[in-house]
Amino acid sequence: MSFENYHQVITALQDYDKCRMCIAGAADDTVLQAVREAKKADLVDFVLVGDEERIWRLAMTASLNLQGMEIINIKDPEEAAAHAVELTSKGKADILMKGMVNSADFLRAVLSPKGGLRTDRILSHLAVYEIPGYYRLIYMSDGGLNVEPDLGQKQAILENAVEFLQALGLEKPRAAILTANEKVNPKVQSTVDAWELKQKAAAGEIQGVVVDGPMALDVAISQDAAVHKGLESPVAGRADLLIVPNIEAGNLLGKAIIYFASGKMAGLVLGAKKPVILTSRNEPSSGKMASIALAAYSIVRNR
Repeated sequence: MSFENYHQVITALQDYDKCRMCIAGAADDTVLQAVREAKKADLVDFVLVGDEERIWRLAMTASLNLQGMEIINIKDPEEAAAHAVELTSKGKADILMKGMVNSADFLRAVLSPKGGLRTDRILSHLAVYEIPGYYRLIYMSDGGLNVEPDLGQKQAILENAVEFLQALGLEKPRAAILTANEKVNPKVQSTVDAWELKQKAAAGEIQGVVVDGPMALDVAISQDAAVHKGLESPVAGRADLLIVPNIEAGNLLGKAIIYFASGKMAGLVLGAKKPVILTSRNEPSSGKMASIALAAYSIVRNR
């Protein structure tokens, strides 16, 4: 199933029983605004971990009714992160979200060998964009965590994203391995890696996805561009997933979508035992709510 926008994800959630989300360091104004909107839409049940007095105070400012929500009073942000991770690891929550906690401390808790959410897979960031004028959501990885991934790490990033897209209902997503053009150049490692990933998918080493690369952005998302360049590909012009060569490319592409195209972004960290929502401090509450909806749908659809 391919979603056109975040609203469709939110609507689809109404057909399922709610899951449970734990927020580490919940005393954050934009986080609580997102909680208010998610509660209004009846998306998930919440466990709020953090400074209880401050949570109540900010909730009043955000017009959020906390009645019926579990609040665990832990003032220290690092301790709040560790406790929230442990609750999620023990199955008392289906999704973990970062609030007013330093990102490094939050990820350290997630990766802790004691009570954490570590698996044998690397963590990677998946961004989900709703772009005015574009006919569906577009997924991009990894513009948030892995700085300069090698071939093996790129494969892991791709596999993390594919597993999540399949959980959303895209049975066999189309993935474009992005580079500057479609030619393999031994002097440009990203083109070599893209070709290798395509070959691995063709050989069945990477399953559940149609992969093509190296591929420029215009060809990945525009059939007109593909036709103009004379390229035939099951991915060209129809890519669901964009795999960027490094964090700089992902960061630049993502911010261009937001600031030049007025796009909206949701984001998740994949590769842990449970979906992890880690958004930036300047992410608006609407983006946080979209992240909650996507994470929740990936859980409830596959129960």
